[in-house]
Formats: sequence, C-alpha cells, structure tokens
Amino acid sequence: MSAEGLKMVIHTGEACRIDGRLTSDALMDLFGDAGVAASVLLRGVEGFGARHRLRTDRLLSLSEDLPLVIVAVDLATRVVPLAAEVQALLPRGLVTLERVALPGVQLDDGTASNWTGDEAKLTVYCGRGEDHGGRTVPEAVADALRDAGLAGAIVLIGVDGVILGERRRARVLSRNRGVPAMVVAVGAADRVARALPVVRAIAGRHAVTLERVSILRRDGAPVGPLPTVPHRDDAGMELWQRLTVTGGEGEGEGARPFHVALIHDLRAAHAPGATALRGVRGHSGDGGAHAERLLSVRRSSPVLVTLLARPGEMVRLWPVVERATARSGLVTCELVPTVGLVDG
Repeated sequence: MSAEGLKMVIHTGEACRIDGRLTSDALMDLFGDAGVAASVLLRGVEGFGARHRLRTDRLLSLSEDLPLVIVAVDLATRVVPLAAEVQALLPRGLVTLERVALPGVQLDDGTASNWTGDEAKLTVYCGRGEDHGGRTVPEAVADALRDAGLAGAIVLIGVDGVILGERRRARVLSRNRGVPAMVVAVGAADRVARALPVVRAIAGRHAVTLERVSILRRDGAPVGPLPTVPHRDDAGMELWQRLTVTGGEGEGEGARPFHVALIHDLRAAHAPGATALRGVRGHSGDGGAHAERLLSVRRSSPVLVTLLARPGEMVRLWPVVERATARSGLVTCELVPTVGLVDG
C-alpha cells in the first residue's frame, strides 16, 4: 500500500440547512471543489435518527425530510482534512470514517488475492447510465458479481456526486447518464479477488474499494455469529458496528414491505438510528435477482437497510434483525472505528 484509503459516510436529513441553503448542496460543493475520487448522494426512502423522528416516502406529511446518505472515498490525505470541514458545516447528523483499500490506486489488483479474512465487500462508483457493450456499467458490474458467485449485490442510484473529480448532479429533463451510482457487493474473499479483474475491466478508471465484512445470515439461515468487539479500542476511542440487511421489498411479512417492517421494529426497540435505501437492481443469497419493475402492483426492488450502533446496543437489537430475516435476506456486519455525532 502506498497510502491509506478512507471512506467518509454522512447521515443527515434532506431538509437540513446551513445559512439558508441545503446542507447536502454545501457538502457536495465541498467534495466537488476538492475533486475527490468518488462521492455519491443517496436519498433514503425510510428511516429515523437519534431523535427517533420517522421519515418516510410513504406519507406526504413525512416525506419532506427524507434521510440522506452521502459517501465519499479517496486517500486519507484528502479525506481527513475534508472530515474536519464536514463537521464544521453539518448542523445535525452522523459522520463515520472507515478504512478502505483502493485497487488500482492504493494497491495492485493482485494484492487482493492476499486479502485477510473470510469475506470482503466490494464497491464500484460509476455513472448510472454509462454504456458497456449495450448495458449500463452498473448493470454489467452487478451481473459480473452475480456470475462470480458473490453472496449479494445491490445497485444504488444517486442524485448528486463526484466521479473522477468531476461534479455530476441530476437535472430535470435530462437522462442523467453520468450521475453517480454505487454497486455494493459482498462475498467470500477468494471469489471477490477472482471477480476484481473483471469488475475493473468494466469500471475502467472509476473508483473501486475493498473492505472487510462479516456475513451473518443468508436466505434465512445463520452463517456466523454477531462479532464480539470491545466497547473501546486500545487508544480509548469508542467503537461502533454497522449491520446491513439486504432483501427484496416484497419479502416482508403481511402487507408491509420488508424495509418498512424492519425500520418500524428497530424504532420500537429504541435503536439509535436506521436508514433504508431502495436499489434498482441486485441479488441476495440464492433467491434470485430483484429488479425494479414498472407498473408492478407489488414492488420487488432490492432494499438495503443500515443500522449503526455501539456493540452493547447491537447485541440488544440483534434479535430484531434475526426475526426480520427468518426466511430471507442477507445480513452483514462491519466494525466502524470512528464516529462523529453532530447535533446543534
């Protein structure tokens, strides 16, 4: 490795403002001016934060302040100074910093074959409509990852962001082919390593990251236990964990969509916060692909729900996630070493 790669993730609300302008616009201006390797602004469909105020796109009265997730990746030398500026700009929200490997920038593709750990997460940042042999780049990447036998993948479409140092914002009456998208996949480390050269050939110069992850549940069956971690690291810094639950929107019990039921149950259990993102393509486990279908009576698009909590809280909330994924879904866990909470 030539330098450390970092990923910054920001959770905030759509209506959050600073000096009269949307905070999300100010943050995307910051990343665009800095020319980060990749950044994407994702609009959630359901969620709540530390104040437990529900935000959802299902009810007009609650859809004016939907949850936002902003991701930015680059070398640490660029991300660390930006993190200080983000915390100064952000009136309310949560900021995490996590180590990532950047194949092709920080390490050679071949280095991934020596990746430590049983499982890995691979993320590709690219334009949502860029062409690759008659398919879009996100579609081609997702298909390649499924063919490689990865446990799950999802394509998330952004509304703003930075690709290869260039700001790309969605506009009305435009095809928005260059607006950023993310393809996120998890699987056995050896399969990820074998898939990486194929993915890199499709993605070209676009940013690709590798991260450590643990797969806990798949297709309703346990794969591994919830990792036990200390509450603080050797330096005394508080540690957090992120649980990610991926499944089909129509896989929920009864009339409620999968993510609605899970968000509701986590909120009732007083979780510190959770966010649901709707994808446009993907697969989880062996249950087949989930894809957005126009004019469908019951939506079947893939949904990704993220829960961030301290280790003790995660142990308490784990039964809620187990019940939600008793029949289907893919559950993964990651260690988050640096978390900043901003509130006023």
